[in-house]
Amino acid sequence: MVYACPRWIGFSSVLVASASLQLVLSNLITARQDPCAAIGGMTWVSPKDVRACYASVALEPKVKTNVIEVINKTLAFHASLNYELQAPPPYNYDVQEDLMADLARISVTDYTSEYDFHVALSRATRRLNDGHCVWKYACYDALFVNYLPLPLDLLEDSEGHQDVYISSEAFEVASTGFPDQIDFWQNALPDNLRGQLESLSGAKVLAINGRDPFETVDANAEIWGGYQALGTRQNAFFSSYLRSVDGWTYIPGTFARQSLPLEDQVELTFIRVNRTSPETITLPYRSRLGDTTTKPITDTASWRSSYCVAQPGTNGQDLYAPSVPQPPLAPTSTSPAVMLHDTPLTSLGSAQFYMLDDEKTGILVIGSFEDNDWDGFTTGLYNGLMNLKKIGATQLIVDVTNNGGGVVCAAAYLHRLLAGRKSSTDPQAELDSKIRAGPLAKAIAGFFGTGQNVDPDNLMLFNPRNMVDGNNQPFRNTTNWLEPSVDIIVNGRHDSFSRRIGPRCSVAHGDWPIVPPIEPLFDTKKVVIIGNGKCASACGIFSLTMAKHEGSKTVVLGGKKDVKQKYCGTIGGEQWHFPALDSEIKTAKLKDHPLAPPDLLVNGVFGFVWRLSFGIDLPEVPAEWQDHSPDLSLPLTSQLVNNPMAIWKEVTSRLLS
Repeated sequence: MVYACPRWIGFSSVLVASASLQLVLSNLITARQDPCAAIGGMTWVSPKDVRACYASVALEPKVKTNVIEVINKTLAFHASLNYELQAPPPYNYDVQEDLMADLARISVTDYTSEYDFHVALSRATRRLNDGHCVWKYACYDALFVNYLPLPLDLLEDSEGHQDVYISSEAFEVASTGFPDQIDFWQNALPDNLRGQLESLSGAKVLAINGRDPFETVDANAEIWGGYQALGTRQNAFFSSYLRSVDGWTYIPGTFARQSLPLEDQVELTFIRVNRTSPETITLPYRSRLGDTTTKPITDTASWRSSYCVAQPGTNGQDLYAPSVPQPPLAPTSTSPAVMLHDTPLTSLGSAQFYMLDDEKTGILVIGSFEDNDWDGFTTGLYNGLMNLKKIGATQLIVDVTNNGGGVVCAAAYLHRLLAGRKSSTDPQAELDSKIRAGPLAKAIAGFFGTGQNVDPDNLMLFNPRNMVDGNNQPFRNTTNWLEPSVDIIVNGRHDSFSRRIGPRCSVAHGDWPIVPPIEPLFDTKKVVIIGNGKCASACGIFSLTMAKHEGSKTVVLGGKKDVKQKYCGTIGGEQWHFPALDSEIKTAKLKDHPLAPPDLLVNGVFGFVWRLSFGIDLPEVPAEWQDHSPDLSLPLTSQLVNNPMAIWKEVTSRLLS
């Protein structure tokens, strides 16, 4: 009896230990059987474990066939397709991609997993360097995002030399954005630097993975896509800022943030501030599950059901069906934010207004032309500019850094406000365009000739009531506005387009909540538009028309001095996504047409350029392929980088004083 209790306690401990070992063993077996269970419920994981999960799902032949067929048939509406075979100068070395040939090659290639198939498709569309024409799949894209705590900057010193540096604010940004991972990275440093991550901020980078830093920059530019100009794709590698609806946001750059778990670690050779000897470290990337709103996964089944299979809105729907779901939002990742300390005069979602201390230079910083409240957004633009004038602004800087575009009509409205009523703004302040006129497109347009009330609520974008011709005259309600089409040869291939189409947005149509004044709000020759070249779509059209028609100056921030910078990126004319096109096809009762794409089986989305804008210097050539060189390329210094107020003052002293 003396030993009964101790023996019993000991036996109980053995039982508990055995149960624990069984649980551990069970978890190990489950993880080995299901690699996605190994990252289930976790926010931060290693990229290797994410790839193991992604690569564990075999590619189903029906999925492969379905996705390629959807993209192939949707490309019949992509207006830039044949132009992208070989872009003319100055983009002849940047864009030369045969996407149809890529799809043919991918269709006969064997892939060990669905993930490998997705990467192949994604890389193929990205080689177009056209952010409008992309394949995104919520199963993989930005579901887990790779991060490093070391964003990089390209800086010029006092003698005019440019080098790559770890951002001086790197530790502050990482600590703010990833407080739960700082200790991991601190402990991942070699013994002599362990716990000294902050000391790396501001270090001069000598090599990335044993190569000259710009070899890595250029390699990234080859696969990142998004913009035709090499300079813009290089600039995306480095940190920058954005005015978003949530305030000022720090963009780490594509070195420190990857939307797919592509790399496990990076080797950096650098010289720390106030040191003279090079040091080399290897630091791991960490993959984070989306953001705080992203639904966690527990295993393969939960991942596939939540993110991979088609969702309501993945495909289109007859617009006159009882209910029309909205397209799903792909998972996104929020970058760590650093707020500026200057107080804006007015805040308007993704736009803010400031006045410099010279009391004559107004600032409008606008991160997007997209807003859920059209009337509120455009009214806010009007009121903000009027307030600047009221307090004495006679000249204006418009900061469009990282502006991804948005509603073309909002950009046209801003142009009209600034420039007043004149031939370049009334009846339109945007660009004429053309639309690809393939057989299925003509069939959709021909649907309106079948009766007066086929689209009574004017829901279809193909509706002739939504179109005006090249003389800004509306089409009749029953007109097939794609007939007669214009046949041309582009890069040796026969193509067919609509006649010249006028804009959607017109002052004469009375679509504005506040009719702009007749007189310009500013002398447009005293308006300067600045950005880092990542100015797309509506932003590109605004910048281009202000520069070419109104004499406004343009500035590109950063970039290598020996690479020609461009002040706007992809212009396009109007981007569509597959669900919108599918809705037009279904509403026109053409889903059984032999050229109609089938419904997507997966939760992906394919974008394309529906309207292709004509240029200004060469009015018969797409604006996409014309030169957009800035009036000033402004290299970034340690005083200017990610410091908008200092940048605005520097630009003012150079171009507006």
